[in-house]
Amino acid sequence: MFRAKYIELGLLFLFISILLWSCKLQEQVKRYDNPTAQILQGVEIPAGKKLFFTSGIVAPLLDSTSTDPYKRYGDTYTQSINTMKRIEDILIKAGLGLKDVVFLRIYIAPDPNKNKEFDFAAWFRAYQVFFNNAQNPVKVARTTLATAALARPELLVEIEAVAVYP
Repeated sequence: MFRAKYIELGLLFLFISILLWSCKLQEQVKRYDNPTAQILQGVEIPAGKKLFFTSGIVAPLLDSTSTDPYKRYGDTYTQSINTMKRIEDILIKAGLGLKDVVFLRIYIAPDPNKNKEFDFAAWFRAYQVFFNNAQNPVKVARTTLATAALARPELLVEIEAVAVYP
């Protein structure tokens, strides 16, 4: 009789543990991946998860004494790298990291030094420095848009990020 009670308690504990573990699994962000793509097809955020949104972030001023836009802010690649570094700093201050990012929206303006072409390839290279690599294998859902101009003519990249608290 005494032994049967321990067995019942053990089974009850096991059942509750499995139930709690199952609930915890449902709280995880679900990333819909295509292994051959650099980005996700989509992301599912469970109810109750806390989200963090950045504003549109642009590259910092590199050289305030120059009148050359490339020296002031850099080309599309440099601006992309420096903007992502700023986003990473913002995430860290919020208790997050790049691994918590689930979505990016990127605006690319035409580069006057490249026949006013949109240098999407530069952004794609910069993305790989921060995501889908050995240091951070996380991929994100992403939209990359061409825009006629950003707030200042020398700005070529603006990025918004959405992250999920663990």
